[in-house]
Amino acid sequence: MDLLHVKRVYKSYANHQALHNISLHISEQSIFGLLGPNGAGKTTLIRIINQITAPDKGEVFFMKELLAPKHIAQIGYLPEERGLYKKMKVGEQALYLAQLKGMDKGEAKYKLKEWFQKFEIEGWWDKKIEELSKGMAQKVQFITTVLHEPKLLILDEPFSGFDPINTNLIKKEILELREKGSTIIFSTHNMESVEEICDDIALINKSKKILEGKVSDIKEAYKSNVFEITFLGNMIAFSNALWTAFEILESGQENGRMKVVIRANKVSDVNQLIKTIVNDVQILSVHEITPSMNDIFIQKVQEVMPETLEEEEEEVIHE
Repeated sequence: MDLLHVKRVYKSYANHQALHNISLHISEQSIFGLLGPNGAGKTTLIRIINQITAPDKGEVFFMKELLAPKHIAQIGYLPEERGLYKKMKVGEQALYLAQLKGMDKGEAKYKLKEWFQKFEIEGWWDKKIEELSKGMAQKVQFITTVLHEPKLLILDEPFSGFDPINTNLIKKEILELREKGSTIIFSTHNMESVEEICDDIALINKSKKILEGKVSDIKEAYKSNVFEITFLGNMIAFSNALWTAFEILESGQENGRMKVVIRANKVSDVNQLIKTIVNDVQILSVHEITPSMNDIFIQKVQEVMPETLEEEEEEVIHE
């Protein structure tokens, strides 16, 4: 079931169109990657879900109900730009933010102590925010975002300011939150993290959705029959076994082993190639190279889509 359904949403500011006909289905208990280059429209969509602004057209449904002010308490939002009060003490501020979300002070203090112990930051309780590094302040804001156990978490660049150890700590917590029932919208430019933790993604570019689906399905769809073959033997013998169904993309030698990257017309041709050359060289490994989400992101954003050009031409004609 969808926790959040964004239906044909449009939003413009002055002469700038921020969102154009955006529809998304975000399933319960999933991690949904909201991707796009700077200025694509991601922040506008996040502001609409948080009811900071409203769409010009379209609707947003939260658990099958039209999104309304009563749902705000069930949403946790970690913005990219942090919003902690520098002069307040950490514990005092964390309690204040928890109570704004409707938590009882006693319950909030108990849960905060648990989170502070988990993150090994018990000694920060009486420190002022201005005394903390960016990464330390980020930990505090992450805790205050998830403390009230919202049904929907919106995390905008949650790893900003963290070293690799703390990045892994936050990733682990995000995955655990999903297992406990949270639905998470994860907005980032870190495509490696997208591959590691996201179930589904949507890619927005220039206000329009240009790609959506399960991460595994998208990577499968963008495979281009590229294989890395490692073998012992003569490179000339290997090359002679190739025919027009193959293209050598890279070749080299490493620790006495030959390594070749080839592109095939179809996967079955690789099976035939191995049968052909197995008597001439010793095959050590055959590995299919799938594109990374970073590769797919760059490819899709750089594509000039014909339908986009047609729409732009129609807009110019109507003007």
